[in-house]
Amino acid sequence: MPENIPTKPANSARIVLTLEYPEKRMDTILLKALREQNENAVLKKISRTALKELFNKGSIFIKGQRAKPSSSLAKGTTYVDISGF
Repeated sequence: MPENIPTKPANSARIVLTLEYPEKRMDTILLKALREQNENAVLKKISRTALKELFNKGSIFIKGQRAKPSSSLAKGTTYVDISGF
C-alpha cells in the first residue's frame, strides 16, 4: 500500500499520475490523464484553454501546493487535486 497519500480536499477531483520517468511539464501529462479518466465527465472533455484557466485560478494542487503548468513531475506516483469538482 502506498505511503503518505495526502488527504483529498473537499469539493475536488483527484487524479493519480503514475509515471515511469520524470516529466518536465505537468500540463500536457495532466490533460492526457483527464481525458483518459472516467470519474468526472466535465474534466474528461476539458479543453487546453479551460485547463490553463484552472492553473491560472490556482485550482490545481500537488501535495497541497498550487501547481503551475510548467511544474515538473517526478518518477512515481503524484496526487493532483483540482478544486471545484
